[in-house]
Amino acid sequence: MTQIIENFADISTKYDAALVDLWGCLHNGVKPFTAAVLALEKFRDNGGTVLLLTNSPRPSSSVFTQLDSIGVARDLYAGCVSSGDAARAALASGAYGKKVFALGPERDAPFYAGIDVDHVPLEQATGIVCTGLFDDNTETPEDYRAFFLQAKNNGLKMLCANPDIMVDRGDTRIYCAGALAQAYTQMGGEAHYFGKPHPPIYDLAYQKLIEITGREVMPKKIIAIGDGINTDIRGAIGEDIDSLFITGGLAAGETATDGQPNPERLNTFLTKAQLTPTYSMGHLR
Repeated sequence: MTQIIENFADISTKYDAALVDLWGCLHNGVKPFTAAVLALEKFRDNGGTVLLLTNSPRPSSSVFTQLDSIGVARDLYAGCVSSGDAARAALASGAYGKKVFALGPERDAPFYAGIDVDHVPLEQATGIVCTGLFDDNTETPEDYRAFFLQAKNNGLKMLCANPDIMVDRGDTRIYCAGALAQAYTQMGGEAHYFGKPHPPIYDLAYQKLIEITGREVMPKKIIAIGDGINTDIRGAIGEDIDSLFITGGLAAGETATDGQPNPERLNTFLTKAQLTPTYSMGHLR
């Protein structure tokens, strides 16, 4: 059974490291959540290692810049691993060829920095790299049906640099690269994922923890925190590490969060997902 807790401090002393999601957990894309920042500061000050683990399609260096811009201080966390880091390694391996179609907004250009690939029209591409929609303010996956049909007929594999389906930017819910990869797969195309809940990003996270702490942090001493049931929580369970499900993000409507999750609705939600987080709370605090 998932234990509903009031404060992260109630359980945090059990853990040496926290893998912390960003959107919906630490910030909303516009500003940080004050209570979440305070909770992580307390964990850090008590000797815990805060490692940000995000499905951002950008390399972690660009994530730092984004966090700077919305007021998240760098001393809050010891490091960051992004799905962009894992996906960049896959792209650099040559598995998608040297001529790729870049599907995503211009702001994701840092993803390609230093990687020897050419951006070409779809007709010339050996693979697709998807970091998101071209315009996530106005488009949906349905707008890409004709494009995906052509790509599938050309036998192109898609590298999905962000498995998230949706995130909340401020008060607006927007589609992410994972929604496009899902649509492409449903149409018969082949898509590969490199962020949560898939193993490559966790392999990078464990290596980063060793670099930060100078030692291997045992799985039982790691907790994953996030609001994505099929990314943060599914990934943690797959890695056999404890998890803290933040219900006030993507699942707020289903779990009737008003400061805290409603136990009955939370149970219904988790039963449908067939996943059992270790702990749950409305917002990180």
